[in-house]
This record gives sequence, structure tokens and C-alpha cells, in this order.
Amino acid sequence: MEFKELSEEACNDLSLDMFCTRFFKKEYDRNMLMNLLRQMPSSAKVVKYRVDIFDDILRHPELRSNIAELLGQLEFLKSLHKHARDSEASSVFQIINRLNELDSYIDCVAGIKEILEHNEIHSEGLKELLRLVRHIHADSGFPALKEDIKKVINDTGKIKSITLGVNLSRTLAPEEVGIVSINNKSFSRIGVLSNFYEFAALKDGVHEGTGPDSMKFHLPKTGSGILGIPKQSGIKGSLTGLAKVYVLSDNETNPLMKNLSEVITEMLKPVVRKLNDVLAKYVDVEGYSLISLIPELTFYLKWAELTEELLTAGIPMCKPEIIDENRREFYAEGLYNIKLGLKKLDGEEIDIVTNTADFRRERRIYIMTGPNRGGKTTFTQAIGLIFLMAQHGLYVPASRCILSPADCIYTHFPADESQTVDLGRLGEESKRMGEIFSQATNRSLLLFNESLATTNFEEGLFIANDVVKAMHYLGARAIFNTHMHELAMHLDELNNSEPTDSNVASLITGIDNGKRSFKVSLAPPCGQSYAKDIARKYGVTYDQLKACISKQ
Repeated sequence: MEFKELSEEACNDLSLDMFCTRFFKKEYDRNMLMNLLRQMPSSAKVVKYRVDIFDDILRHPELRSNIAELLGQLEFLKSLHKHARDSEASSVFQIINRLNELDSYIDCVAGIKEILEHNEIHSEGLKELLRLVRHIHADSGFPALKEDIKKVINDTGKIKSITLGVNLSRTLAPEEVGIVSINNKSFSRIGVLSNFYEFAALKDGVHEGTGPDSMKFHLPKTGSGILGIPKQSGIKGSLTGLAKVYVLSDNETNPLMKNLSEVITEMLKPVVRKLNDVLAKYVDVEGYSLISLIPELTFYLKWAELTEELLTAGIPMCKPEIIDENRREFYAEGLYNIKLGLKKLDGEEIDIVTNTADFRRERRIYIMTGPNRGGKTTFTQAIGLIFLMAQHGLYVPASRCILSPADCIYTHFPADESQTVDLGRLGEESKRMGEIFSQATNRSLLLFNESLATTNFEEGLFIANDVVKAMHYLGARAIFNTHMHELAMHLDELNNSEPTDSNVASLITGIDNGKRSFKVSLAPPCGQSYAKDIARKYGVTYDQLKACISKQ
């Protein structure tokens, strides 16, 4: 699949981490989502394929909830391969656990098949998934595997306890251990304690024979304890006062439990071989290929849930219409920055101002000017997020959207001061610009936000003019968001600098009676008009001040 990876700067400038932290609590899951978001598909065919999948998932809430439940059960597949690679995978305990997991997995495959068959799906992607699970269900021997698993688990499930016999040396040191019996009932603490009490009542403390009925336990009065169990404080002299069974937890490091585990595994090798024979018949079960689909299905489910919440709250979202990538066009009505939609969804009292964007041959590059805090950065970021969401197949924050996929998004937002120590701010910004133009093509999307804003005005204007000329020559869709109104005052000169098929136009953020309207429109730069409106609103123009002074 054709895609390019977004840079770390682009991910930060588009605030992609806000989605990761919103959807997931675990760092592993957040990293998974970030990796998916930054891998941006650029083929119109692939993007359409994804859009249709998402549309199917969004239209069927019941399908979403059922698949989400089954995906939760399929999470064990991540550990299934770990068991297969584990050097101790022959352990009877691990194999029984693996059989149980495999049994659950078969049920999950059957569940996904049933869900897809009982919902009206139109996307080729979900139809392909249905064909896959049907093939897995029919051709992987699931009925026979289910029967084998049931039989083995039933047989091994009868083993509840093992009675061990320990041979001692003349000094009572353990020399050998063997299985005396395999039992279908668990030992109870009462039963074990009764043996201790019975032993303590004997005069000589020694029993005839080796059978399980005569097996007793003897702790020496001094020393570290038999088989590595440390002597417990408070146990002195006669054992007649002993009334406690010491149960070791799994996480305790104890030679006794470690040795017992090894001994039992060794002695139960016939059972292990039987289980391995069962698994060997199904070692290539094709259903394991579903592992790779878990992250992508989870991705779609999370976004569908969020999209439904936005739509329910009256915040517009729409299915993007994807057109050929070589047309290099983009048109959206009622677009807004998805970050504002999330804030409103979370209860913030904000009015979302929507706008229209139109990138085509006559104007693919925009120089955007307007007052500080007038919405230039918000609009610039909104364009990038719409491209990113659409190309991942998602609904986008707009009422209508037509989009030719970009091959990548390149951003140039102000850098942190800590990143400009070596080169200085102007040097750092110029270096990043050079890197962008060394990678971008005429199918790219370039978003420059307040670039060169902190340098000397004349120097900044000189560099910015050449950068916009380069955008014009490249032919990529681009926004150059700037405070330098002069940059947009000579568009004819810019557009005639090179014979290309992409022209430069001027966008401004709106001003209404001295207030920021956050409306974006196609118009020449306003220059000082905003300052004049503010001055007039608050009575501080020369004429207003002169009249005020004259009244004194």
C-alpha cells in the first residue's frame, strides 16, 4: 500500500496526541494509535476502500458493539504467539491454558462470522473479512479441533491433586521424589492437618509402607526446614501445637515450589505429549491471521463511537467524497477544527464557526492574513486534520467534503525555543523549510503557520516571498499563514513568476465591527484595517481623541 509517514513535527503540529489520550489509557494502546495515524495512505482507491468500511461500521451500532466484545476476547492472541515461542511451552500447565485459549478463539471466529452475516454490509473491506472468517471456519478443521479440545480438557481436568513420595537419607535429607498417585480430588487443609496431628500423637513417628494412606509430614525441630521451607518463628519443641498449613503464593521464590513444578512437568510427560499431538494437527490454523486486524478494527470502532457522539450532539460530520489523487483538489463546506468539536462535546460553552475551503487550479496556494487570535492557526490546523481523517477513511468535521488525497502532510509551525539553540530561530526555521521542499511533491499538502514571525521583518518578508514562489512552482496545495500582509499584496507578480498550473490567492480572517468573527474569506489583505476598527470602536482614533480633548 502506498503511504508516507508523517514527521514528528507534523504529528505535534496537528495535535494527534489528543486522540490517543482520548481513546486509550494504556501507553501501549496510545502508541499503537499514533503509529496508525502517522502512516498516511495516499491512493484514492485505498482511501475509498477505507471510507466504505468506516461507513458500514458507523451505520450498524449493533455490529460495532458485538465486534468490540469479540475483539476483547481476541486479545489473548497476542500472548498465544508468546506461548508458542516460550522455551517452557511443553509445560502441561501452559499447554492446557493454550487449549482453552484456542477454544475461545474458535468461538470468536464463529461469532464474527455470524455478526457479519446478519448485518447488511456494503463495503468491500467487510465483505472480504466475511469471506476470510468463512474460509477459516470451514477449512481450518474447527469442528474436529473443538471435539479434540473438549476431550483433552475433560481428561486433564479430572486431575485435582498429586500425591508425592519423598525418600530421605539417614540424615533425613530429601534424596528422591516420585508421584505416588494422581487424584481426582483436591487435598483440603483439614485433611492435611489431621495427618500432622496423627503424626504428633505417635510414639516413634515412623510408619510402615509407602502408600498414600500412610504418607505423613515431619518438620524438624531445628534448622531451616524440610525441602527448603524456612523454619517459621514460634515453632519450637513438640509439633503438637502446630495448626497451620503454609501456602506459598505464585510470586514467592521458593526452591520447593520451583522443584515441584519441574518434577511434575517431567513426570507428566505422557500427558504433555498427548496435548502436543492435538496441537500439532492445528499448528497452522489460518485464523491466527486475524491478529493483524485487531488494531485496525479497534481503530475504526473508536472513531465510529466518537463520530456518533458528535452527530448526536448536533456537531456536523460527513462522509468525504474521494476523487482521483492526481486532480490535487479539495473542497469543503461547513468545515471546522475537530478540536473545537471535542471541546464542545466535553461541555465547553463555545460557538463553532464553520468555513468553506476551496483548493483547485485557480488557487491552490493561499496566503492567509488576519489579526492575532483571529483563527488563522485554528483554520490551518483544521485543513490538515480533515485530510488526515479522510485519508484514514473516517468521517470529517464538515457538512460536505470532496478531496483528492495528498501524498503527505508537511507542517511548519513555530519551534520551541529549546530546539533553536544551535542554529537560532531563523536558522532553524530555514533549515526545516529546506527539508520540507526536498521531500514534498505537487500532491503534498503544505501548512506553514506564522513562519518567520519572530525574525527581522525585512528578512522574514524576503524569505517568505521566495518560499511562496517555491510553493507556486511546486504546485502543491498550501497555506502560508502569516502576519506579513505585504506578502499578499502583489499576487500578480507571484503568479507570473513561473508558468505553473497552481495560482496563489489571498485569504483573510474576518472582522465584524471590531470583533473577530473567525470567518475566513477570499479577499485582499486588510493591512491596518483591524487596528482602525478597534481604535474606532473604543474611541481612540485621532478625530475621536481630538473631539474628546476639545470637550474638556
